[in-house]
Amino acid sequence: MTATRAPFAFVEGAIACADENPMDPAGCATACRGALDRADHLRDDPAALAALWPQARVVLLDEAGQAAADAAGGLLAPQGEQISEGPGGVGAAVFLGLDRAGVGWFALDLALTAFAAPQRLDLRSAAAQWPAFDASVFAQARALQHWRSRHRFCGDCGGAVALSRGGWLGRCDRCGIEHYPRTDPAVIVAVTDGTRLLLGRQSTWPARRYSVLAGFVEPGESLEQTVAREVLEETGVRVRDCRYLASQPWPFPGALMLGFVARAEADEPQVGDELEEARWFSADEIRAAQARDADPDRSTDDGGPLLSAPISIARWLIEQWLAGAGEDLR
Repeated sequence: MTATRAPFAFVEGAIACADENPMDPAGCATACRGALDRADHLRDDPAALAALWPQARVVLLDEAGQAAADAAGGLLAPQGEQISEGPGGVGAAVFLGLDRAGVGWFALDLALTAFAAPQRLDLRSAAAQWPAFDASVFAQARALQHWRSRHRFCGDCGGAVALSRGGWLGRCDRCGIEHYPRTDPAVIVAVTDGTRLLLGRQSTWPARRYSVLAGFVEPGESLEQTVAREVLEETGVRVRDCRYLASQPWPFPGALMLGFVARAEADEPQVGDELEEARWFSADEIRAAQARDADPDRSTDDGGPLLSAPISIARWLIEQWLAGAGEDLR
């Protein structure tokens, strides 16, 4: 499998290694590079963070998690000196990291400032419209905001949680237990029987929309075991084997999607409570769905199935299957 561009949100560059030497990570270099250097060594250095603040860029989020945007709908991240004289004291601004020019990036609640933004944009819309860097920084800021807002009190004793280390560590002021940002791992899998792709849909999704299957990892199981369990639970289809392809942070609100391709028996799908429908699709049917999505006016829409949005790794997995990424499992 040759290196390809990742056309989904929050990840930049090539995400697949060359088949010639799968143990050589050289082909994955760009996928391993985040939008920001998270600069962990600076989180414990308030003086260094204060020095970065005046020229730093600050992502401003409202209570709903929307980011400040300019009149054209792009990211509006003012410099720290345009907002205040400093990062607001311990716990107010979160240090996100350094960009490739060495400029600091922070996140701050918009309500703590007097800054007026022309408009605000939600993360899903930003993921579809903004450059990868801007969307990635927003995603990081939004995920941390969600964690902080839901961990103001200790889950062990109920004491207040004070934040430190640039906003990345919470410590209970009563029992001293430390709290860290959490990410929930979930598998998302393109399941094939060798010639067809298994897709499903939930009743709450837009009409005719289908996607690959996904589910959260449960305690005590491996990712591969999760793939087999989730596919069986949701569709009754038996997975024979699977292979990891790529991952995507999915801050809605705090998941990490781990993408797989899997080979399964050609069982007839049987859905339960989680899905409204699941069925096998041929390659021609997938191509037809791609064509419908590519037609912005729906002028040639024949009313057939549609695929998941391009911002998600789900769509990439579908396209990787169509391009032959799962051939070694067929």
